[in-house]
Amino acid sequence: MNLSELKSNTKRKSAKRVGRGGKRGTFSGHGTKGQKGRAGASIKQGFRGGDNRLWQLFPKLRGATKKPGSNRLHVKHRYFQLRHDKVKVLNLDFFNRFEDGQEITPELLARKEVKILGEGQLKKKLQFKGVEFSKSAKEKLLKSGSTINQ
Repeated sequence: MNLSELKSNTKRKSAKRVGRGGKRGTFSGHGTKGQKGRAGASIKQGFRGGDNRLWQLFPKLRGATKKPGSNRLHVKHRYFQLRHDKVKVLNLDFFNRFEDGQEITPELLARKEVKILGEGQLKKKLQFKGVEFSKSAKEKLLKSGSTINQ
């Protein structure tokens, strides 16, 4: 017995060769002409003939992300805005309403981030914790006898 004489026990069916004459001739079940009738044609899911995809028509929610490899947000809608929490800016004379020796924290001011600028004069001795300062504000604070704890 030679290798050429071996036969398989399972019958194999040859794949249909379409578009070569016979029952499935010329158009091979693709119809005539058009985008779907061309060789290698595949239309991605959600494609609407060159119009925006349905999910691109609606306003995006906060936190839209960048496309990988791109340096700008992938957003095609005029109503989209990316909102960030802004740092609350306060001047020194705002803190004259607090009592002497009171500790000032962002939680006391009901904010996450607070920055103090040097406009006005501080007439009380206060303790500041977890707050940012401008250079002029820092100088005036230390001059008034207040303390800064980070």
